[in-house]
Amino acid sequence: MPDNNRIAVAMSGGVDSSAVAAMLHQQGYELIGLTMQLWNQRRLPELSGGHAAGRCCSLDDVYDARQVAQQLGIPYYVLNFEERFEEQVVKPFIDEYLAGRTPIPCTLCNNFIKFDRFLDMAAGVGADRIATGHYARISRNKETGRWQLRKGVDEAKDQTYFLFGLTQEQLSRTLFPLGEYTKAQVREIACSMGLPVAQKNDSQEICFVPNGDYAAFIDAYFREQGIERSRIRGEIVNREGRVLGEHDGVHHFTVGQRKGLRIAHGEPLYVIATEPQTQRVIVGRNEDLMRGELVARDVNWISIEPIREPVRAMVKIRNKHAPAAATLTPSGEPSRVLVRFDEPQRAVTPGQAAVFYDGDLVLGGGWIE
Repeated sequence: MPDNNRIAVAMSGGVDSSAVAAMLHQQGYELIGLTMQLWNQRRLPELSGGHAAGRCCSLDDVYDARQVAQQLGIPYYVLNFEERFEEQVVKPFIDEYLAGRTPIPCTLCNNFIKFDRFLDMAAGVGADRIATGHYARISRNKETGRWQLRKGVDEAKDQTYFLFGLTQEQLSRTLFPLGEYTKAQVREIACSMGLPVAQKNDSQEICFVPNGDYAAFIDAYFREQGIERSRIRGEIVNREGRVLGEHDGVHHFTVGQRKGLRIAHGEPLYVIATEPQTQRVIVGRNEDLMRGELVARDVNWISIEPIREPVRAMVKIRNKHAPAAATLTPSGEPSRVLVRFDEPQRAVTPGQAAVFYDGDLVLGGGWIE
């Protein structure tokens, strides 16, 4: 049976998760350190020259996590989730890009790996709860008994945008010890505890895309798998359909993109849409990127019951997007919501998430159609 005092800590080898382990250890919890091996960094070496610097889940990260666990004197194990990660994160990521959408692999990883399979594995070693280094907070509504997700106090590091898909069960078994701290404070804590990773740089890239070039990753992945791509070359056209140039595949483009169009024009042009069926990339002016509304699908109401009437909220359409005032209206079924902004928003991108906030409370979120 799980032990209420036993916590499984997701240890990535970075300063955040290491500080979590040290803090909980100091508080007297019985800890088990677990590192998730998600992607073989030796794959597709042509993308990074064989180096994995700046990415999470590298061999160096595993070494660092093990070193911290040894310093704390806690059991430590590496869990191989590579097959599940490829099936539930990497392949859907590729499919979404090829369908003309811009996916968020970190959210998929949270939904299907870190707060799903990881919780199962924690229970397998007798841990009732898990702890991670996310900058977010969890509270409970005393009146409804519902668990609630809230922003971390460090606005610059808040990660709730990637966590909107969590369930009540997952929230009830999760600890976010860093939610009440700033990043600077966490580094100070790590230094004061003598952790060897206290000054380690944060990972900046998606673990399986070493150079940040999504299109190059997709091309290399298909070559590795021996999969022949169908015709991918197409035309770059303006809103009226006039051909301005050619391209090597719609997966090289995302809404709002300006660089890399390789077309000469008298004014700056931006990608305003892609059409995978016709292999067309549609470009226009900056004002053509403005949209007053969107539809979010597969909405998860994480902190409240599904809405039945219009609700006011602040909405983020990208992680670094400043939340914008909007009205949320049910769209026929609980999992679909119409979002009407008070002011038009730039580059509303299919495949990204729309996450709804009331102050620091995360109401819910869904995927932009």
